[in-house]
Amino acid sequence: PMRPQTNSTAARSWFGDASFLAFVVVQIADGLLTYRGIAAFGIGIEANSLVAWYAGTFGIGLSLVAIKLVAVTCGSVLHLNAMHRTLGALTLVYVAAAVWPWTRVLASV
Repeated sequence: PMRPQTNSTAARSWFGDASFLAFVVVQIADGLLTYRGIAAFGIGIEANSLVAWYAGTFGIGLSLVAIKLVAVTCGSVLHLNAMHRTLGALTLVYVAAAVWPWTRVLASV
């Protein structure tokens, strides 16, 4: 038999879903901004050497799609294991270390 959700369970689930959704949106934003940045300034603008190597070896689009799919898969694992605060923290790290810097760089174009 199914147990009814309590308010704390519903709130925890809402926070978890919101954390995962925010993580996915930030990953998409980072992928799009990275693509635009590399297209505008060349591969040397990418600060992550692993991302730069993949983009140089396999192409920008394919590499970013694959890298972001891996990131979202890892985020899914965190979400399914109810590690929502960790997922939220990683989302904030991505905003501060990737999305915000790309936004600043691309605003000058």
